[in-house]
Amino acid sequence: MKISVIGTGYVGLVVGTCFAETGNDVICADIDEKKVRMLRKGKSPIYEPGLEGLIKSNLKEKRLKFTTNLEIAIKQASVIFLALPTPPFEDGSADLSHVLSVSKVISEHMNGYKVIVNKSTVPVGTADRVRQVIAKKANYEFDVVSNPEFLKEGAAVNDFMKPDRIVVGSNSARAISIMQDLYAPFIRTGNPFIVMDERSSELTKYAANSFLATKISFMNEVANLCERVGADVDMVRKGVGTDPRVGPQFLFAGVGYGGSCFPKDVSALAKTSEEYKYDFKILNAVEWVNKQQRILFVNKVLKHFGRKLKGKVIAVWGLSFKPNTDDMREAPSITIIKELLRHGATVYAHDPVANQEAKKHLGSSVRYFDNNYDALKGADALVVVTEWNEFRRPDFDKMKTLMRGKVIFDGRNIYNPQILSEKGFDYTGIGREN
Repeated sequence: MKISVIGTGYVGLVVGTCFAETGNDVICADIDEKKVRMLRKGKSPIYEPGLEGLIKSNLKEKRLKFTTNLEIAIKQASVIFLALPTPPFEDGSADLSHVLSVSKVISEHMNGYKVIVNKSTVPVGTADRVRQVIAKKANYEFDVVSNPEFLKEGAAVNDFMKPDRIVVGSNSARAISIMQDLYAPFIRTGNPFIVMDERSSELTKYAANSFLATKISFMNEVANLCERVGADVDMVRKGVGTDPRVGPQFLFAGVGYGGSCFPKDVSALAKTSEEYKYDFKILNAVEWVNKQQRILFVNKVLKHFGRKLKGKVIAVWGLSFKPNTDDMREAPSITIIKELLRHGATVYAHDPVANQEAKKHLGSSVRYFDNNYDALKGADALVVVTEWNEFRRPDFDKMKTLMRGKVIFDGRNIYNPQILSEKGFDYTGIGREN
């Protein structure tokens, strides 16, 4: 099948590359000439495990191409995926300007029947708006389909190749048949291909992400209660997560969620609810708890040092919003580090892959290190923000020789408090006895 993917961000690049991997001819289009040049050389502009290797192999096999020419991408494809940014406005609503402007371009260059697929996360009613824009100029039949993505950054390639489910929103039998054919290689083991109307499909993505964000904020609330009553949130998590009605995922207490999806999608769903005169109280609470969790964590540091951080060196391990990605969008580390700096601390930071991205958000106010141990030299305390695997089993004896103070604030509960106590560290975690 001949496919175009417009937009080469996290979603578009994974979608286009993985479709090429199953034998389709794919053109990925983007207006960023620098990015396109990089991709043509087989270099991925984002860190995503396994992605760059697939880009290189499919470029070599000539199944995958990159262009800045939208007209070529539109005319040469029978299925066009829109994987465009939908950033939030200040009020939380999604900015659809990119989606609608590209839809207009599609209408101007159609040369036959096309299936236009909304892969971007978009509010309810977007398929209708895209359809209206294209219909104004299109001289050919077309269908607009909602096909939300459920990719986790850091595991996006595997998620796409082995999806839990495929959701397709369309009332067109012709478009549904094409989508079934396109996704057939990915659901050979019987994972569901779910067909529904466009509006239900659009809402499904927001509902799924908002529910997962709710689980995270709920457990962070439980963690805060644990600290007051003398319970251990990790024990509570195990007791709750083994209930099959709840499940173990997204129950880890910490410094809150970040990234490009959860914050934006919770906010957008709350805004949609407001537009339809519905007060979605749970979502408002989820947002508040998530923001507050970062401040509560900084307060632990301030309390330990008597609210006097001037002259203190704080080492931070982990900058990206989660492991296995360099994505800094809405990363908790940004808020935490800015608060530490505001209170006079000097911050030394290390992340396995996100140092360069972090500089765009934090600039030269932070000193960055390529090695996690180097960031500890002369530090009065270590703050763990992102739970990269290489942080889980460090050499604590070596850390003691490097650090000026033997203090660890564990924002992801990756260490055993008892072991650290035996090693001579002053340990503070989230929702557990310290």
